[in-house]
Amino acid sequence: MTHLQFQVPATEAGQRLDHFLVTQIPEHSRSQIQRLIKDGHVRLGGRTVTPHTALRAGDAVFVDLPPPVEPKPISQPLPIDIVYEDDDVVVVNKAAGMVVHPAAGHADGTLVNALLYHIEDLSGIGGERRPGIVHRLDRGTSGLMVVAKNDAAHVELTRQFQDREVEKEYVALVWGVVQPGRRIDAPIGRDPVHREKMSARARRARSAVTRVTHAEHMRGVSLLHLAIATGRTHQIRVHLSAIGHPIVGDRLYGGTRRHQPADLRALTHLERPFLHAARLAFGHPTDERRMEFTAPLPADLQAVLDELRSDQEEERRR
Repeated sequence: MTHLQFQVPATEAGQRLDHFLVTQIPEHSRSQIQRLIKDGHVRLGGRTVTPHTALRAGDAVFVDLPPPVEPKPISQPLPIDIVYEDDDVVVVNKAAGMVVHPAAGHADGTLVNALLYHIEDLSGIGGERRPGIVHRLDRGTSGLMVVAKNDAAHVELTRQFQDREVEKEYVALVWGVVQPGRRIDAPIGRDPVHREKMSARARRARSAVTRVTHAEHMRGVSLLHLAIATGRTHQIRVHLSAIGHPIVGDRLYGGTRRHQPADLRALTHLERPFLHAARLAFGHPTDERRMEFTAPLPADLQAVLDELRSDQEEERRR
């Protein structure tokens, strides 16, 4: 049993208990957090708690995490968007909210579970829990991923990622004004205090570079196109937060705001970070031809963006 303790900062006063814990233990979904609460694994001083319990500044929240059960992935008929497939690779447009592979707290319902149903063969190099997986996207991030269907393809794609030959471009909506051409060069490692987070100030860190290739400025926010050669955990989220421009909707890295002006009210509809893997390019692992794929913003992000632009145009006309 793992025992965790969190203190509620003043900025989170009034927050629901389950919402607060999702930001503190991001590897668990809200439904899993709610189950922990209902099963009595969460304590809040001497108070009786439910998922809806409102927190007070200074509250100490105690969580007992049962030992993880090593998941063995099973085939599940989950819907996935297959963009391209041949004998060696599969390119998918991952939906937001889907975890890439089974892990503690996510025994099923993952992209791997769906791939095992839809794809006949997957590379075994990633191990039993990660067949075919050569890179990942965060649960809340949508967009393009390439998956290996055999071991030779897995080895070659892994080499391309390691040698920074794979091109990855993302679209993100961030707070404030960020100029195109900005380059963020900051190593990333595990945060020494908040272990669920990554940090650009960690002692043990690996190099990471993020470039802003295009920016559309609106009042209070910027829509950015970003290119990364490295692929560190939470890289874009950490880098943008580190320069004071967190991704809108990113609870873990400071991207949420309680009160919005009228022309930003569309942002209250966001249920995840506004981050999408929009372009992916790599060399085919067998014949080396350059493969390039793009994926438009998914409906949830596009709807927020359309409403945001409409609200701001309406404010300008007043």
